[in-house]
Order: sequence, then C-alpha cells, then structure tokens
Amino acid sequence: MSFLIEKAHEFDVKDLPTDEESGSNPIDDAEVDVLQDDGGDSVAVELASFIRALNEDEQIDLIALMWLGRGEGTIDEWDDLRSRAAGRRNGYRNLRWETAHYLLGEPLLGDFLAEGLDEFGISWIDEVRAP
Repeated sequence: MSFLIEKAHEFDVKDLPTDEESGSNPIDDAEVDVLQDDGGDSVAVELASFIRALNEDEQIDLIALMWLGRGEGTIDEWDDLRSRAAGRRNGYRNLRWETAHYLLGEPLLGDFLAEGLDEFGISWIDEVRAP
C-alpha cells in the first residue's frame, strides 16, 4: 500500500509546465494556468498499471479505503463501503481500466488512502520503514 500512496502523492504534486518565452506573470493573467495531464506522465501510467493489476476484491477495497479516508463512512461501516464500491463497478464496461481511471481522477488520492489506513490503525509510513 505504501507504494501506491507514495506514487499517488507524486501524481498529486505535478509541476506546471513552464514557458520561459511567454513573459507572463501569474498575477497579471489571473493565475489561469492549471495542472494538466498530457498523457505522458510516467507516474500516472505506473499507478494505473498497478491498480489494473489488482484483483477485483483488491480494487473494491481500494475504492472503499479511499471513501473511508474521504469521510464517506466510518470504520464500522466498512462492509457497507465495500458493497457500495462493488456496486459502483457494476456499471463499468472495462472494470480494471475504469476503476483505475476513477481512482486517478481523485485529486487527493494518496492523502485519502493514508487517512483510510489510519482509520484501521495502520500507518503507511511504518510500512515503508519495515525491513
């Protein structure tokens, strides 16, 4: 899980593309620049591949864990969160691809997964340090 959270954090903090020739000032142009995914993001590709490689139960757990961390339920409602996550996937044509797309569309995915683990009393940082 620590790999996934670290990669999600990397994905969340993408840098803005810079154009040294533009002469633009963020204050003058109302700070309209936004982070965009140009399809060539190796972190996004790695994250999506990892998520697609998970089995169905693992993908359901991942969605439910994100929802738990996002505050959409409590640890006591874990079974309900999992049921809702499974139901959400029922509308997908390509389960693995659409699950990855859904999760990567969550701007704070890494934070929510870490908070979900915290609800279980698990620190993802301790998992990184384990031998």
